[in-house]
Amino acid sequence: MHELGITQSVVEAVLDAVAEPRITRLQLEIGKLSGVMPDSVRFCFDLVAQGTALEGACLDIVEPAGSGRCHACGIECELSDPIVLCSCGSADVTVLSGQRLRVRSVEVA
Repeated sequence: MHELGITQSVVEAVLDAVAEPRITRLQLEIGKLSGVMPDSVRFCFDLVAQGTALEGACLDIVEPAGSGRCHACGIECELSDPIVLCSCGSADVTVLSGQRLRVRSVEVA
């Protein structure tokens, strides 16, 4: 489960960037094509945040769909699965969005 390492990295990055004694809310963006499982991040978050300024913080995760451009038919389409296929059946698709994992916001007390 690589989500544990990812969650640890996110918590460390937030703690390095925010000097406040208590963080009350953390919002993450985890794109549907990122390969990261939001439920696993939620599960790991409380464990990783224990004993830090993030302990007890509310974790909000936004999961935007991806988008891509098909080279076979030329359309731009929404993608929600890491196995990228256009509705025309082609796999010759350039992913335009949906692969991000980023901290969107942090709220402090």
